[in-house]
Amino acid sequence: MTRSVWKGPYYEPYLLKKAEETRRSGKTNTVIKIWTRKSTILPEFVGLTFGVYNGKKFIPVSVNESMVGHKFGEFSPTRTFNSHSAERKTETTTTSSVTAPGAAAPSTTAPKTESTGDKKPEPTTKKEEKK
Repeated sequence: MTRSVWKGPYYEPYLLKKAEETRRSGKTNTVIKIWTRKSTILPEFVGLTFGVYNGKKFIPVSVNESMVGHKFGEFSPTRTFNSHSAERKTETTTTSSVTAPGAAAPSTTAPKTESTGDKKPEPTTKKEEKK
């Protein structure tokens, strides 16, 4: 459920004071550290940079016109996504290679390598490794 229109956007009053002080000083490229993630971005904040605390560090957020009306917390993620294991990805891509009807079947032969006669080509599948 959204906030009532007659109440207006929610913001911490000290944010307006900090923004006005920064504009008066002329140092618009300084980072204003804030801890409130639930405050709405107002038009007065456009052009300023806020350091939004995500629980561990301050993430710099440069406010532009398209951000007005959103919350500061939307631009400062609290969780980092470490990708799924690469081993699992390779298993799913090799086992689920399905060809479309009428398409050529994938080649199962090993790529040709220039050999000096002494070396064997490296195995490409687990069955060849066991031999």
